[in-house]
Amino acid sequence: MRGLLKQKEISILAIVVLMSILLSFVSPVFFTLENILDLIEGNVVIGILAIGMTLIIITSDIDVSVAAITTAVSVSIGSLFSFLPDNWFSIVALFLVAPLLGLFIGMVNGYLVSKIEIPAIVVTLGTLNIISGLVLYITNGQYLNSTSFPTAFMSFAKFDLFGIPILIYLLAVVSVVTWFVLKHTLIGRSVLAIGGNIQSSIRVGIDYKKVKLFVFAYMGLLAGVAAIAQTAYTRSVDPNGLIGLELTVIAAVVLGGANIHGGRGSIHGTLLGVLLLAIMQNGMILARIDTFWQKVVTGAIIVFAVSYDHWSYKRQQEKLAKVEVEV
Repeated sequence: MRGLLKQKEISILAIVVLMSILLSFVSPVFFTLENILDLIEGNVVIGILAIGMTLIIITSDIDVSVAAITTAVSVSIGSLFSFLPDNWFSIVALFLVAPLLGLFIGMVNGYLVSKIEIPAIVVTLGTLNIISGLVLYITNGQYLNSTSFPTAFMSFAKFDLFGIPILIYLLAVVSVVTWFVLKHTLIGRSVLAIGGNIQSSIRVGIDYKKVKLFVFAYMGLLAGVAAIAQTAYTRSVDPNGLIGLELTVIAAVVLGGANIHGGRGSIHGTLLGVLLLAIMQNGMILARIDTFWQKVVTGAIIVFAVSYDHWSYKRQQEKLAKVEVEV
């Protein structure tokens, strides 16, 4: 029980519960089932991207191109609709094409980071600008609305099972699959090992270049899935709709307990981080606080969470140094 209470995820859960109780007094609408489902559905895209980002941050890297990749795949989906038949085959085609396109872009990032050994922040910043520029050039900044979408896709976007929107099930599937990969597969354990101590992991035979390639490729694949979710949720394709979303994704992962220095992170912690950010934003909306303050809050959370992680990391290093000196 002591070990459980010391976990960072428990403190995040406590904050989520406390904020939910407070917001229920601010607005009675908050605790309604409709509002809770809307809150979760509205953050499915952030949740999917944050799950992929968790693996990258565990390996002590970062990817700031996730929003741009998602936008690029969304634009590709919008263009592809005019060539697809108006039946359920179009849905199957989208779930094949979109993740594969995201996977390809992610593999490009992974190759540059792992094989050529360019710092991830430099690679993904470059990818961010290249993709954003190409998307704006191709679309001329104009968005596509649902009038050009197949009826089958619109039916998929509106579909719910037992009163729960299909996009929430999509987030659940991505979460469970990624949790299983991280905890019960060799590549997943290698991700944790690389983040914990890269030199030790190399000594035991782990190919860190393959692991780096995997996490960026997987991030790209999930960006493709997130593009489907984004298109289904908004029922449109907006080339400028996800600008700055990568900051929210990173904030959710770090807030969910992942160590920015690598080696620590969990899927359930990340989901709690996403939920906490969602509750804060929803609370500010219900309290009629200016939406521009949401960016201020997100930025402050990133600075605080990273500063706290760095402070904790330094304390751990100092303790290890004292132990070594005493030995």
